[in-house]
Amino acid sequence: MVPPGRQYEVFGDRDSVLRRVEELVECEVIVRGNEIVLRGHEDAVERAEVVFDGLVDLAERGNSITPETAERLFKMGSGGKGKEVLGDLILTHRGRRVAPKTRNQKSYTDAIRNHQVVFGVGPAGTGKTYLAVALAVDALNRGEVNRIILTRPAVEAGESLGFLPGDVMAKVDPYFRPLYDALYEMIDPAKFGGHLERGTIEVAPLAFMRGRTLNDAFVILDEAQNTTPQQMKMFLTRLGFGSKMVITGDATQVDLPRGKTSGLDDAQRALAGVDGVAVVRLKRDDIVRSDLVMRIVDAYERAGDPSGLS
Repeated sequence: MVPPGRQYEVFGDRDSVLRRVEELVECEVIVRGNEIVLRGHEDAVERAEVVFDGLVDLAERGNSITPETAERLFKMGSGGKGKEVLGDLILTHRGRRVAPKTRNQKSYTDAIRNHQVVFGVGPAGTGKTYLAVALAVDALNRGEVNRIILTRPAVEAGESLGFLPGDVMAKVDPYFRPLYDALYEMIDPAKFGGHLERGTIEVAPLAFMRGRTLNDAFVILDEAQNTTPQQMKMFLTRLGFGSKMVITGDATQVDLPRGKTSGLDDAQRALAGVDGVAVVRLKRDDIVRSDLVMRIVDAYERAGDPSGLS
């Protein structure tokens, strides 16, 4: 049964969510007022009940319901795990709600909350950086940290940096655009500018971290597969009191010269079993971009990715 007044939220615009559930569970869905009647094989009916239970729960918690929501609840199966995952709200900004969308993403956000150092490793589109930035903004808003520091190695810029106009920051700015894009979705532009001016939010190349001690900060190292073992060690040893570090990367997108060891791979081996450090591996099923991205990743895996890139 759908609570009175919640039918539109649960069923979606023009019953788009309702129709998607029917396609997924392969049973007939009949709506009578605010009651739902399910007809079909017992297993299909049980799966549909789980999905509708999750949809109602999420709607009552203020979540926006879409056909994608139904699909993710269906994929996560029984046990109520789906609504627990999708209902884990990190922050809300201008009506946009940021929350994990898969079980592994939920494990990732939980690891960040519960550990000082977390490695998020996986293919493009799995939300590694986006969720880390959301948790950083939430921690800043709550006063749990005094600043956010976002950094990346500039390896992919290569020698072309010398041909770009401006100072060092102007040269590397294009390589930080994905981080800025995530922040713009979570902080008002005027406030964001103020944060940059005051140093509350800092976006800088990895080389700028050398010699510093980062206290009371939420620090994110993005594209960590492009660090060397020495750079990674340098970065990790910047950790100060009251700080948290999240290191994200994709081992299939290494831009280091061929034959050089990635600091991301080296750190996972060296830090295995170290208390306070967690490694969460996201997979193709955690890709939350277009379905085409998932198919592209699959195609490269099937091809064996002879170039070493993807």
